Amino acid sequence: MKQQCPFPATLSERNFFVKVLIDQEQINSRVINLGRELANEYEGRPLTIIGILAGSLVLLADLIRAIDVPHQVGLLQASSYRGKSTTPGPLQMNLDYLPDITDRNVLLVDDIFDTGKTMQTVLAQIGERQPRSLKSAVLLWKEEATEVDLTPDYHCFKIPDHFVVGYGLDFNNEYRHLPFIASLEPSDLV
Repeated sequence: MKQQCPFPATLSERNFFVKVLIDQEQINSRVINLGRELANEYEGRPLTIIGILAGSLVLLADLIRAIDVPHQVGLLQASSYRGKSTTPGPLQMNLDYLPDITDRNVLLVDDIFDTGKTMQTVLAQIGERQPRSLKSAVLLWKEEATEVDLTPDYHCFKIPDHFVVGYGLDFNNEYRHLPFIASLEPSDLV
């Protein structure tokens, strides 16, 4: 379904349309169900949920409210996309502000599992801090784009290999505010 972008595009002076892949109601329902799954898994176990900035912020905020067990929250910065790039570049990462995760169960939350290289690198770095267990959860999984021998432990939706925005995902740091997941047309990626 195509829908006019609800806010003016700041990347250009023209109006444009986005193709909605996953609507707000579908996202809300799946995140709540994932929260219940995770609450069952981690009940009575020390849990730390770590979100990868900035794309995971919307998912992280909704998910931590849906996980009805005590847990800590941490953030780390990791990014391989810069500006208007639609392909990943070198990964830049900052783990300086993570809480102590030694002997805790850790759930790493990210917006999208694309090639998998970011997740693989971050999991390896966090694993060096000796958590009791370490799993990953993502909103979106581009299964056909995966280039590593790794899959997310939890995912909300599998999507085709399109460039997507909304619900925390961006293009040139725009569109994170959209309450749905949308695919931009190639002409909008300039």
